Formats: sequence, C-alpha cells, structure tokens
Amino acid sequence: MTLLVGGALALSGCGLADVRSPVPEFMRAKAADPVPPEPPPDIKRMLRDDVGSVFAAASGPSHVRVSAPRHEPVGTAWTVCVKAELNSVIGKPLGTQTYRVTIAGDRIVDRRRAEEEDTCGSETYEPI
Repeated sequence: MTLLVGGALALSGCGLADVRSPVPEFMRAKAADPVPPEPPPDIKRMLRDDVGSVFAAASGPSHVRVSAPRHEPVGTAWTVCVKAELNSVIGKPLGTQTYRVTIAGDRIVDRRRAEEEDTCGSETYEPI
C-alpha cells in the first residue's frame, strides 16, 4: 500500500511542470497565448462627444487635432496626442497646447500635458 501511495504521489507531480521546468518538452504545460490587443479607439468620436474629458470647458478649445493611437508597450491601453488652441481663465489666448491622453476600454483614463519624451512633437495630427 505504501509503494502504491508513493508511486501515485510521484506521478502526480508530472502534471505540475510549467514551461520553465527541467523536464522534457512533452511533459511541460503549454504557455498561455498572449492576449490580443484591443482594436484602436475611435478617439475622434470620443473627443467630439466629450472634449471636456481632455480640456476644461472654460478654456474654449478650438482647432482640436489628434494623432494616431499608439498601443502602450505594457498592458492594453492606448495613447494619443491631442492639440488645441486654448484660452486662459481670463480669456487671453494661450496658443496651441498639447496633451498626452491614455485610453483604456474605450474610456479616457488619464490626460496630462505632453512633455518632450512623449514625442508628441513628431506626430502627424488630423482635425476631429
């Protein structure tokens, strides 16, 4: 009985070998397929529906332009650069301002002023 239980325990360990185990290939568990990226978001529609999600309404955004969505290297989010002519709180023109926008699941989840490392300066923009 002891030999039978010991043999069963030894064989049950074979099913737990993962892709990095030092066992032969045919005994290893298969690696999970990578999750395919979501389709690119329709940022133009999102901004037409709610430009206030990126720019404050008091800033009076005009001539809004967007770059093509880029997939984040890690995760499933997308980023775009958005430019617009904005006004200050007292109504004086601020000129063209650029924001980096992060989109996940067809929602804008983050927005911040573009910095030099965001490479928004080298993007091609289209009006919304």
